Amino acid sequence: MNYEEAAAYIEETPKFTTKNSLSHTRDCLRRLGDPQKAFRVIHVAGTNGKGSTSAFLEGMIRAGGHRVGLFTSPHLVEITERFQIDRENIDQETFLRAFRQVYDMIGELKKENISHPTYFEMLFLMGMLIFAEAKVPYVVLETGLGGRLDATTAVEDPLACVITSISLDHMQYLGNTVEEIAGEKAGILVPGVPVVFDGNDRRAASVIREKAVLLGCPYYEVKKEETHILRNTNRGIDFCLDNEYYEGTEFSLSFIAEYQVMNAALALKTMEVLKDLIPVPAERLQAAVSGTRWQGRMEMVLPGVIIDGAHNEDGVEKFLETAQHFQKDYPLTLLFSAVDDKDYKKMIKTIMERISFRKVYTTQVGGYRQVSSDILAEVFRENGCSCAESVPDAAEAFTLAVREKPGDGLLFCVGSLYLVGIIKDRLIMETGKQPDERLRTLQRLQRELPYDRLRRGTEEI
Repeated sequence: MNYEEAAAYIEETPKFTTKNSLSHTRDCLRRLGDPQKAFRVIHVAGTNGKGSTSAFLEGMIRAGGHRVGLFTSPHLVEITERFQIDRENIDQETFLRAFRQVYDMIGELKKENISHPTYFEMLFLMGMLIFAEAKVPYVVLETGLGGRLDATTAVEDPLACVITSISLDHMQYLGNTVEEIAGEKAGILVPGVPVVFDGNDRRAASVIREKAVLLGCPYYEVKKEETHILRNTNRGIDFCLDNEYYEGTEFSLSFIAEYQVMNAALALKTMEVLKDLIPVPAERLQAAVSGTRWQGRMEMVLPGVIIDGAHNEDGVEKFLETAQHFQKDYPLTLLFSAVDDKDYKKMIKTIMERISFRKVYTTQVGGYRQVSSDILAEVFRENGCSCAESVPDAAEAFTLAVREKPGDGLLFCVGSLYLVGIIKDRLIMETGKQPDERLRTLQRLQRELPYDRLRRGTEEI
């Protein structure tokens, strides 16, 4: 198989089949030579923020002079985005080598009448092979869905576990209450292994704390009141921590969303807990925080153009906190889309109760899960928005919204990670390079260029 055929094979594997057991995943790892034993893992779970927190951690470990792998999901444009080594996506040849090893192992399973790995299980197995081959000493490992039964939990000896904010999402899989979902996320805990977690929701915190005590895990809660925002502008946020270890140290984020302060704080607390195992000087941690970008999470992709994959109640709430902060000083435009398994009517109602937009564009994404842009526009109108315009093609909707945005305004593109992926693809298609190369080039520009030069940089590559 070539790369395209391998990627298609994985995509055709049903993504939401009945989960295989962890014993199945561990058996697969054993057949592959237990590649996960070649490096040490920081395991990250949570409803929102786990991708950003993982990115902060990866940058902090790398700032200490260590090579590091990063395994995340979902991908936005290319499946190779899920595997990064030293913040670079792997190339297609590396992907294909790992796929062939897993594919050969699947042949053994078939002969023995053992279940085929799930979509996510395949990617996890490939990730372990990729990082072992690269000989990285550390891997930041983000869970997929849940925690207790997640394929990533087959890694049995992490350095630390991290649990980000927890809210109601994927309730058909994880439970109907915050407590039930917290119990699933806390399933990543390992006896005696330290856990750092978001303690802002007392219900979730109580569950995680009890599980930590039961397993003898040292636990560390991080709360919003322990962070102090010094400045919050349309260029980023400066903050410090009310923490003896970091006392007096000022950190700067490239993000404009306040919730990223908590994600950075969780990563910083984790590095404090691991300071004897992974020592990193404070000034290098500062550089790592300021240099961290994360795709699709309040990410400024062009001057005044922010994309955010907010697609559940907590994600929308965090988007609104950011939009409310800026609406008094900037005219706001919204590009919105959602899929049909999300409560998009409630999302729109909540948005319109708190934000006034000069213009709203609706579009449609998600294939068979899509909601018509006309329906979304009508829901906005029903909630008092007289400026909603339906543009079915998402790429065209983005182009139109950018073109019509006032020069001093902000455009927020929210509601679905599918929308984020389409926008990313639209941006990088303009470079004329191959998908992996285009994406890496855009990521490099986003790391290196100030926001006011990003558009010119994109046009030059």
